[in-house]
Amino acid sequence: MTGLHERHLAVSPDWLALYYRHPLELTHGEGRHVWDADGNRYLDFFGGILTTMTAHALPEVTKAVAEQAGRIIHSSTLYLNRPMVEMAERIATLSGIPDARVFFTTSGTEANDTALLLATAYRRSNQILAMRNSYHGRSFSTVSITGNQAWSPTSLSPLQTLYVHGGVRSRGPYAELSDERFIQACVADLEDLLGHTRRPAALIAEPVQGVGGFTSPPDGLFAAFREVLDRHGVLWISDEVQTGWGRTGDHFWGWQAHAEHGPPDILTFAKGIGNGMSVGGVVARAEVMNCLDANSISTFGGSPITMAASLANLSYLLEHDLQGNARRVGGLLIERLRGVTAASPAVREVRGRGLMIGIELVKPGTDEADLEAAAAVLEAARAGGLLLGKGGGHNTSVLRIAPPLTLTVAEAEEGAAILADALHAAG
Repeated sequence: MTGLHERHLAVSPDWLALYYRHPLELTHGEGRHVWDADGNRYLDFFGGILTTMTAHALPEVTKAVAEQAGRIIHSSTLYLNRPMVEMAERIATLSGIPDARVFFTTSGTEANDTALLLATAYRRSNQILAMRNSYHGRSFSTVSITGNQAWSPTSLSPLQTLYVHGGVRSRGPYAELSDERFIQACVADLEDLLGHTRRPAALIAEPVQGVGGFTSPPDGLFAAFREVLDRHGVLWISDEVQTGWGRTGDHFWGWQAHAEHGPPDILTFAKGIGNGMSVGGVVARAEVMNCLDANSISTFGGSPITMAASLANLSYLLEHDLQGNARRVGGLLIERLRGVTAASPAVREVRGRGLMIGIELVKPGTDEADLEAAAAVLEAARAGGLLLGKGGGHNTSVLRIAPPLTLTVAEAEEGAAILADALHAAG
């Protein structure tokens, strides 16, 4: 155990997880690579939990941060803030939500917490519909709507939460159905649930479940849900904390795979837009955003320095068509991974969209999660120079792959080869 690890354990809560038997201290990064305190270089396939979205030490972002820091770092929302207004204007347009208003936070948890506040105040109801296997943050309210037991440490809640089928395609009671019948069954479940509730405020859903293991429903499920929700006056919150900004390749937002009935009422975002800076936020149509009848501010949300970083990062992403790169390189990577894992009895499924890919591991010959194998592959990949993530729900163990969106074809091939060796070494 290193001295820094011992110091960490002495002052940090027991539930603050660290990866690896011998945890890493990352000291610097460049592009898609990072280095640890011992000088080892790694290809980064997790980006600080999908947060280093474009690249480590992206010059355009670091320059914007340095220049803004030289002017003013902080002011709060009590003063006019030009970078915040400019960023809000861009996000309002990109969101697809008509007459959109934008409120900035410092994290995805806080963004989802704000969305819940808006929805419950607007509908005068503390009842929330959420998806099974979901994850929405670590605050008291977001833990209470998280449908993944491993990340929900208390049953105490300010909200009444009811869970809906549909977030996991290949497990559960509808897994054997065709996509069309799967959607029909999930919609029937939602209809039945609404028949037993008084007045839900909103359905909150990740278009692709992140912590849950990069699972997703067939395209069109949330459009079918929206038709039902609209009849009952229930809002739809799309949690885009992990799926936003083009990561899924085919779409800029995850909700656009379910766009038949238009955009969500509320959209939340965070993680990648700041490329490592603490940025989150909520977009909603004015009627919903303006429903609060008390004062509010954000001390740190939308700070000049984080907005400068986000503006530079968003400009780079759009100007270099990183959504298109996620589609092209991500498509190549997922096919390559399916190829190298095809003969492995430990791999149940390789799934994903764009540069958001999950590899589900099971005990050979069963559908039972193999948590030890997932940990062993993580260690072996690290030894080979590759950093991965973990996740899963529904008693699953999933390797999570989400590199920066500038990933090259050569780096995708390199990562797939290291992962193939890691699976073999751990098998």
